[in-house]
Amino acid sequence: MELELRHLRVLCAIADLGGVGRAAAALGYTQPAMSTQLRRIEGMLGEGVFMRSSAGMELTAYGAHVVGQAREILVLADNLTRLRHSRTPATTRRLRLGAINTPVVPVLLDSLREAFPDLFVSVSSVYATGELLSLLEAGELDAGLGCDYPGLPVQHSPKLDHRAIRTVPVFVATPAGHPLGHRLEIPLEGLSEETWFVSSDDGVGWPGAFYDACQAAGFTPAVTHEFHVLDQLQSMIAKGLGVTAVQPTVCPVEGVLIRPLAGDPLWQRHLLLWRRDLVDASVVEAVHHHAVRTHCQLLAQAPHFQKWVTRTYAPPRPADGTRRTPPGPV
Repeated sequence: MELELRHLRVLCAIADLGGVGRAAAALGYTQPAMSTQLRRIEGMLGEGVFMRSSAGMELTAYGAHVVGQAREILVLADNLTRLRHSRTPATTRRLRLGAINTPVVPVLLDSLREAFPDLFVSVSSVYATGELLSLLEAGELDAGLGCDYPGLPVQHSPKLDHRAIRTVPVFVATPAGHPLGHRLEIPLEGLSEETWFVSSDDGVGWPGAFYDACQAAGFTPAVTHEFHVLDQLQSMIAKGLGVTAVQPTVCPVEGVLIRPLAGDPLWQRHLLLWRRDLVDASVVEAVHHHAVRTHCQLLAQAPHFQKWVTRTYAPPRPADGTRRTPPGPV
């Protein structure tokens, strides 16, 4: 076995995401395959790169050196790709990218512009992943950012390919003064009497996945509105007009509270999809790499997601400075 760039990406993904399972989802592997790959890489290097802790996978001292070197090599490899394409006709360096509603797009485009100034990206906003697939199949787009749901993997023809970017739980947005707002995680069944804003059919499993989760929690939403314009939606939630399911990367406006759902009943997998015959492999690697990095950056900036990841919540300190015994489960 020889060390390849894909092995270095495996090491960097585990280091960035803190776990084999999360890294596997981000790179489109199964967890057993990723674990096997890691064992082979560590066997070839002759020393352990990671050690397990209560927080997940942490780098050993040797591992920190290896991953640092790996990042430098991947940057050099990206530079070589840019050099190769700078010598090719400009028509091969255009990318028609479709994207569903995601805050990743602005940061991703900025990263691609800086890393690949010769790659011209034109973006089309597409509401539904199903519509995105149709545009890709018809050759009207080269690549796209979409999603799917557990048990409902995206289906497409051999013309297309896809790779996982990140799998995340679906959170809930409520008014800041909601009666359950004091909870660290809100049970879905506790929202059975709420008015729900539910986005329309995306062609790959939503809102079916939402209604299935509600049914498993013992209820069917009595009142729903079909709405998905996020800025207006948050304004209505702040006014106490209802609640909605949201991505954990969403930044709440004043008057809106974002919390995880207890037991994580809803999940969403973000995907990069592309036409095999229209997109060069190096462009796929570049877009995927920067999409993963962008997701990580946005999630790192979301306090509600970081609390969900660590599952640690510090109790408030009394005014006298003494430590208070943490309360039991709410």
